[in-house]
This record gives sequence, structure tokens and C-alpha cells, in this order.
Amino acid sequence: MNVLIDNRQNIIEIKPEIESFVNKVIKAVLEFENCNDNYEISISFVDNEEIKDLNKQYRNIDAPTDVLSFPMLEFNKKSNDETIVKEVFIDEEIPLGDIVISTEKVIEQAKEYGHGQDRELAFLLVHGMLHLLGYDHIQESDEIIMRKKQEEILELLNIKR
Repeated sequence: MNVLIDNRQNIIEIKPEIESFVNKVIKAVLEFENCNDNYEISISFVDNEEIKDLNKQYRNIDAPTDVLSFPMLEFNKKSNDETIVKEVFIDEEIPLGDIVISTEKVIEQAKEYGHGQDRELAFLLVHGMLHLLGYDHIQESDEIIMRKKQEEILELLNIKR
């Protein structure tokens, strides 16, 4: 597993402890989904202005958001509640995709929901990773599945509200 961290903001200092935390959360998601770890994932930390621009460009929504995911692989759906992850067993890492997180939203939402910034960051990472692995929440039934997986992964990491 190779996690590339691109820090394009100056709101939260991205220290080695945060980089280690990011790697731990991503690894937990891959293990939870029974994926091997031969993936490359890019995490970009940005401010609200940059994520607003990306949100407008890619989703036609002119507002900042907390996390955006840009998958590079497609996954087959087996049924409404199960995704088959097609694994390719080769020696080099496969680019899974990019996750962009607004650090301003991490701070805002941690305060809003009454928990720490670590918990908020972990939630956004898990959410983004599930999107990269083919999950979505457009339909209510899919949102229920995704929400349950998010909570189970956070529970496994012992990250509480």
C-alpha cells in the first residue's frame, strides 16, 4: 500500500503523526473490505476555496464540501448490498484513486458534531475510501449500507464520537 499525501493548505499542520493516522485508517478500510494492499491512494488536504472549486468543476455544486473522491477503478455490483472487488494480483501497486479533504471542514464539522478532529478526519477518510471501492449513497438503501460500514470500520479502529 502506498499512500501519497499532498498538503495544499496551511490550516492544519500535517505532521508525521497525522500521516501515520491516515495510513492506519486506509489500511483498516482495505482490510475490512478484504482487499489486498497493492493499491496506491492519493490524499490531498486543501482549504475550502480549493474544494469549492473542485466541487463546482466536477459536481456542478458551487459550495465547499468536506470530502471528494475520484476513483480510478470500477467495481462490479453483485447485488444491492454487496460489492465485488476485482483484485488484480500483480507486483506493482494499482492506483485506486484520489481523496480530497477540506481541513477547514474537518475543524468545522468536529465542532458541529461535538467530537475531535481525529474522529472527523477518520470518518472522511473512511467515507472517501468506500467511494474509491465502489460504494455510493445516492439511493437510500446504499446510504444505509455505507453508513453501517463507516461505523463498523471506525469501531474497529476504536474511534468513537
